[in-house]
Formats: sequence, C-alpha cells, structure tokens
Amino acid sequence: MKTIVRGALLAAVAMPALAYAQSDDAKRFGAREYVQQISLSPDGKRVAMVEPINGRGAALVIADLASGDTKTVLRGTGSPDQLQSCHWASNTRIICSVYMIQQLDQKVAFTRMVTLNSDGSDLKVLSEPPSDKALGMDQSGGDVIDWGPDGSDGSVLMTKLYIPEYSTGTHAASNKEGVGIDLVDTTTLKHKQVEPNRRGASDFISDGHGNVRVMGVQNLDNNGNQSNRISYSYRTPDSREWKKLGDLIYNADGSETGFNPYAVDRDANVVYGFDGQDGHRALYSISLDGNLTRKLVMGNPKIDVDGLARIGRQRRVVGVSYATEKRVTDFFDPELAKLRNALGKALPGKPLVTFIDASVDESKLLMFAGGDNDAGTYYLYDKGTKQLAEVMPSRPQLDKVKLATVQPVTFPAVDGTPIPGYLTLPAGSDGKNLPAIVMPHGGPASRDEWGFDWLAQFYAARGFAVLQPNYRGSTGYGDAWYQRNGFQSWRVAISDVNDGGRWLEKQGIAAPGKLAIVGWSYGGYAALQSSVLDSDLFKAIVAIAPVTDLDMLRGEARGFTNYDNVDAFIGHGPHVSEGSPLQNIGKIKAPVLLFHGDQDLNVGVSESRAMSNKLKGAGKQVEYVEFKGLDHQLEDDQVRAQMLDKSDGFLRKALGLAAKP
Repeated sequence: MKTIVRGALLAAVAMPALAYAQSDDAKRFGAREYVQQISLSPDGKRVAMVEPINGRGAALVIADLASGDTKTVLRGTGSPDQLQSCHWASNTRIICSVYMIQQLDQKVAFTRMVTLNSDGSDLKVLSEPPSDKALGMDQSGGDVIDWGPDGSDGSVLMTKLYIPEYSTGTHAASNKEGVGIDLVDTTTLKHKQVEPNRRGASDFISDGHGNVRVMGVQNLDNNGNQSNRISYSYRTPDSREWKKLGDLIYNADGSETGFNPYAVDRDANVVYGFDGQDGHRALYSISLDGNLTRKLVMGNPKIDVDGLARIGRQRRVVGVSYATEKRVTDFFDPELAKLRNALGKALPGKPLVTFIDASVDESKLLMFAGGDNDAGTYYLYDKGTKQLAEVMPSRPQLDKVKLATVQPVTFPAVDGTPIPGYLTLPAGSDGKNLPAIVMPHGGPASRDEWGFDWLAQFYAARGFAVLQPNYRGSTGYGDAWYQRNGFQSWRVAISDVNDGGRWLEKQGIAAPGKLAIVGWSYGGYAALQSSVLDSDLFKAIVAIAPVTDLDMLRGEARGFTNYDNVDAFIGHGPHVSEGSPLQNIGKIKAPVLLFHGDQDLNVGVSESRAMSNKLKGAGKQVEYVEFKGLDHQLEDDQVRAQMLDKSDGFLRKALGLAAKP
C-alpha cells in the first residue's frame, strides 16, 4: 500500500510546540486530531483538509493525491475565528464554515460561510451581510443543505434567515421573517430564492440533486420562543405543493416522539427517518408519492438503530448503523458491503470503517479506518484499479506509542441491572491492583462506544485502568434505559456510575484506596455528584467544564428561544437542589480539580467559579484552572496537554502514587 500525502503534509503544517506540558504522554495525547475534517474534490484528484496549527488555530490544506504536493490556503487563529469544515463546491471552488464567539450583552456564537478558490485566491464571504436596520441577529450565517441542481457547477442551496427591519421613518423596511432557501453561486455570490421564507421554518431536506422535498416548521409564540413540536411537510416529485408528512415532538425529558426525517432518496422516492418501535428507535422509510407508505427498514429489540450510512456528493443512503458492543454498519448497497468486508481483511485491527466522501462518479472513495488501539487512518480507494492508498493518519504523533485495548464489559448495579461499559487497561498490564478511574460520558443524552478515546488512552498510558459506563440515562439503549434523562433521574444515573467503581474494586482491578473519577461536561457533573451518594468511594475528583448547579444551567438559557425546552428538560422539584453538586458541598470529601474555558456556551464558566469558591469557603481541597478564550471543548493543543499533565499529577498526589516522567 502506498502513502500519497502524509510526508508532504507533515512538513506543510508543523505540529505546534507544547510549552506547558511536562510529560511526553501529555504532549502526544493533548495534540488534536491531525485531520480534523476532510473532503474529496468532485474529480477525485485532491483533498481539502482542516488541520490544527498554533495551539488553537486551524488551516485549510489542499493536497494533490497524484503528486502528494500540498498547499496551505486559509488559516484561522482560533481566537476568535475557528475554521471548522471545508467542502468542494466544484473542482476549483471551496466553501468553509467559520465559527466564533463574541461578547455582546452576553456571549453569543456566530457562524459565517466563506468561499475561495482551491489555490487560496478570491476569498469572499458567502453569508449575506445583515441589514443595519434588522431587529435581530443572524447567528448562523446560513447552512448549506445541498449542491445546486444537476449541472450547476459551483452553486449551493443555502438557508437564509430573514429578519424584520426597523420601520420608523421609512417605507422601505422589510417585514419578512423566517428561514428560506437560496441558490447561491459561490464565485459571483449571485442569490436566487428557491424556497420562500417561513416563520418557524427549522429544517429543510433536499434530494441530493438540488430539489427541496421535506420541510419542518417549529411552532413559535409571539416572542419567537420555540415550542416542542416540529410539523413536517413533503412534496411529490412533480409538484410544488406541500403535503402533511407528520409531527415530531420533543418530550420534556429530551426524548422524541414521532417520525424524525433525515434523508431523501430521489430514485426510490422515499424519505428515511427514525421513529419508535417497542421502546427503541428504528429506521423507517416513507414514500413521497402521495400515499405515505411506511416501511420498517431496520429495528433491534435491544438497542436503538440511530445512524445512516451515506456516500458521495449526493449523500445517498447506502446503509444503516447502530452500536451494540461495537458500532455496526449494515449496507443496503451490495458493492459497498463486499468492499467493507474486503477492507476488513486488508486492514486488520481497524474494524471501524467509514466512507467519508466520494468523487462525483463514485469511482474513488475517501474512507477512514480505525479501532480501539489504533487512532485511525484516512485512505483513498480507487474502484477502477482496486488500489487502496493511505492519505493521512489521524494522529501521527501516536504512531510509535503502544495503545491500550478496549474491552466491552458489564457490571451489576445495586438493583441487579447489568450496566454496559468499556474497560481500558494499560498496555502490557495484567489488569490487577491498578490505580483506576471511572470516566462517565457527557451529554447526558449520549453514550460511549468502542473505539479510540484520547482521554481514556492518555490515562491508560499513565498506568490507570479506565472504566467508561453507559449508565441509565444514556441514549442508545431504548426509552426505559434513558429514564427521564440524567438530571431528572440523577439518582439512578449516578448510582450506576458509583457501582462501576465498586465493581472495579471487587474485581481486583482497582487497588485499595486508588480509585478516582474523571468527567467532562455531564461527566464532570457526575464526578462531583457521585459524592452525594457515597462520599468515601472516590479518593480524587477531576471535573472538566462541569454542570454544578441545575438552576444555574437553566438560567444560562434564559433569553434564548429554546428556554422553555431547557426548562422542561431540567424540570422542577426536589431533584434540582438534591441533584446539584453546588448545593451539596458538605458531602464532598475527596480533593477536587476543576477545569473550565471562560467562553463556554454549553456550560457557563460561572458554574465552576461558584463551585471552586464554595468548596474553598467550606475548607475543602480544591484547585481550579480557567482557560482564557476557550469554549466547552478546549480546542487547543497546549491547553489540552497542560490539562492532562495537571490532572495526572493531581491524581497521583491524591492517590499516593509515585510521580511518572
């Protein structure tokens, strides 16, 4: 197998020096993925890759797949402009999404689309500039939902938000409101409206050939606040008339009721989407011919079917995916099913195969393959020559590091319920008498899956056993497992997390007195809240960007259009104070280490500040590290390395372990 890009690319975008990290492990694992996003040109000759630079920055790098030549054509500093993703509008024109947070009356996130030639020239802002008379803000700057109609090279279908204008003293003000769809030429920026604006319009699904076939409209009150219902309509192929498809309801606990459409197949004339089946999510198709014939495509009585496999510029649906112990994809397309099986044999140790992109004729496929102890590699497969070529590893800095294997496990909850999870043991370890970490996932409406996890792998490299439990309150296991989300049903969720720690001790995996808990976001909440149920179980707590007070979390949504939904998700009652670590400081005995970015819009930094202050006021052991200019994900190589290094030293001191270089 030949390598077509790797050497040139590593030279083109040098990895930043990590000044704050002391251990080599922190440097290696703290570095972000070397390929943050990648796409293939329509002719299959070049790739566009978003790569990390300068700590928190990112660059767009164009690589020629024949010669291996690379060129950096766009850079974002990460302060505040974050280059997120780039895609080919044509063989010569590229569209990129740029994200930023700005401080107005409060912190507000904005996204803008830019377009440029593949050599870096003719850079333009694709998002329309807001009117200076507008009575509101356009935060999104438009979303690309499809390429233009077949044959319209370099055009895109984009959402456009219409905002009513201030009318005092003028007759020229616009009263248009809501979201519509424009066809936009990415070179000339010429706009043509193809779908009129509608108040409450929130979702448009095209057929991959430039035709909008499904639309979702969310009911709004007079103040623009969102309801919990989206009404979906569809069109038959030969009509512009909208017909009723169905309603999707977001329940107070965060679950869904009703058909949630995801993709339209033009040739089959159906829409694919997910709906409930006997307490689990299943994939259905509904015909768009006027009859709304509904068919079950795939369901599973034990887990939720929750993903679509899609390919090519038309994003056609070729399969369905779901996670049991490992993520599985069942392909409808027999050619891709055969190819996936062949690749599994050609790439041992990399069973997680995903098709990322394709040339316009699908003769060349851009794909990713990885595993648990393999961070993964991007490849190009040529159907004509049947050759597979390596494009770039996801984390080349880990090439010579022996990574740990990840084992699916179950452990018993206090009520006897088997709780699934994943156990990562240090490479070469016998798995006994180790310092150990329970690491609950974020969300809470999420789950952990088998595969490479940079945070778990770092701690395993430092000698820790790591257990990642999919506690009740996680998604993926059906309605009954989800309970009423991890906040309203916090006692069940946190009890499961704690039972994971007890299991590590009973199995002899965790050495006596050497058990800690580490979490990010909701996982950080769970780490802190674990002491409310058992103050003595964990001897050290590390919480990254944690929720610490449910009423504070509710308040952070005040003034936004989704406040009512957030309010219902958190709920009201005794669980709000009982389920808030900030209100239960007295039950925390273990030393605490907190990390938070001061630009976090998911969980406000004030939550960690309040937690730190209250712990200090109560005479508890606490350290707090705040990172300036970063949001929830702490997308900065130096900061992540510093965080890993600091947390490792903190855990070793709290657990009485020897320092490790």
